[in-house]
Amino acid sequence: MNHEHEWGEATVWEKNWWGNCCNTFGEEFKQLAYADKMGLKSYHNGKSPFNFNLQGKTVLDIGGGPCSLLLKCINVSGTVADPCDYPQWTIDRYNTAGIASIKIKGEDLSSTATYDEVWLYNVLQHTDDPSLILKNARAISKLIRIFEWVNTGVSDGHLHDLTKENLDLWLGGEGQVGYIEQNTAVGKCYFGIFLGDNYENP
Repeated sequence: MNHEHEWGEATVWEKNWWGNCCNTFGEEFKQLAYADKMGLKSYHNGKSPFNFNLQGKTVLDIGGGPCSLLLKCINVSGTVADPCDYPQWTIDRYNTAGIASIKIKGEDLSSTATYDEVWLYNVLQHTDDPSLILKNARAISKLIRIFEWVNTGVSDGHLHDLTKENLDLWLGGEGQVGYIEQNTAVGKCYFGIFLGDNYENP
């Protein structure tokens, strides 16, 4: 189902929710809980315990917003794809970190490039067509890591009431569902690691 008009309004809501992006700690704190459920293992580099070593992989973060988890990664060729307007300094920070950023809807991603991993976390509720986004994610990935809230109903900025049944169908696999209460991330969630269309046996 297409929600283009509602999506436009939801995107404005999302932009206003982030504001000037100067204090994103609350969301970044929750992202660490998402990362744990997505199977990402952090390490301490002597300055911070919140680092992820991607061992040279290419990673696309769909809907990564102004403070993608990629900012906490090393040994990664990272790209953030997000259609929302964020302050220019957040784009400059990505550039400084060696992270590419493209202003594009997940529904409009093409299969011209292939990524070792595609990440989606706390994003599909906000989108126009989550099934199409996951179809595109599968087409351009070897592996998909995902964390999403489920059975939440709809509200301002959240157009979809995601379910395990639909997510399993769209991802072509079976994710886990559980109740999380970690790092101020509280609720029923869906998470897992799935094979993309370009998966290669090691």
